[in-house]
Amino acid sequence: MVSDARTTPEDRLAERLGAAGTVREKTPGAGRALRLWSRLTSIPVLAVLLVATTIGAAGPLQGIDGRLDRHWLYHVAPQLLPFVQGVLDRIAGQAVCLPVLTAVAIVLAVRRRSWRPPLVGLAAELAFLVGIGGLKLLIARPSPTLDDADLLAGGIQEFGEKGISFPSGHAAEAVLLYGAAAYLIARYSRATPRTLRLVRIGVVLVSLNSVVTSMLLGWHWASDLLGGVLAGALCLRLVILGDQRWGRRDTMRDSDAADAVEGVQE
Repeated sequence: MVSDARTTPEDRLAERLGAAGTVREKTPGAGRALRLWSRLTSIPVLAVLLVATTIGAAGPLQGIDGRLDRHWLYHVAPQLLPFVQGVLDRIAGQAVCLPVLTAVAIVLAVRRRSWRPPLVGLAAELAFLVGIGGLKLLIARPSPTLDDADLLAGGIQEFGEKGISFPSGHAAEAVLLYGAAAYLIARYSRATPRTLRLVRIGVVLVSLNSVVTSMLLGWHWASDLLGGVLAGALCLRLVILGDQRWGRRDTMRDSDAADAVEGVQE
């Protein structure tokens, strides 16, 4: 096979990536499943689901929120509180997930000699601080510890972190920051499909851990956690879209430059 002189290693790696930044499976069934998953987690679908969840948290879902708010761990296994609070809950916190994302971005930047992995990581962190943080401040929903599930009834000035419960920051971080790390590994490394599957499973498990832990501790309403997962996924999709469009623009620019060189040589 004759290699196109204008095709870079990054372009060849990009050829095996799907729309969501994951490696395409070789079997037709797996390919259809990935395409379906890509549609179900597309930006418009996630945006609609997040709006619907926010509306539900304003009233229709509050009955469910109240029934699920039981501070389960305090009643079932209080001896596990130190481990759950000190270990499991912190996995999705900034002190853990941000260093993980930073380490992945720096290693890939050095290996690929590119600034794009760190920029993707920075974009993900800014999306969390501005996007998720902005939503929390705007919606101002008290946490279950304040016994009030109404939107706009809290506020960071009056209640601190307990006054900005929706969407859940830990749930959003788990999806967004660990998801961004997984995307970088898929997009900028030569990891095998098996490794990438394990990475994706790891992101799912970390996100599930964040949701379950918050429910067991009674720190969030159920709709807070659902909103956090959706908001984190939406921000992740936007970050990935920005990186992919940037990559396509760079590829087109390189192609135009190569065409100009060929024209001069002719």
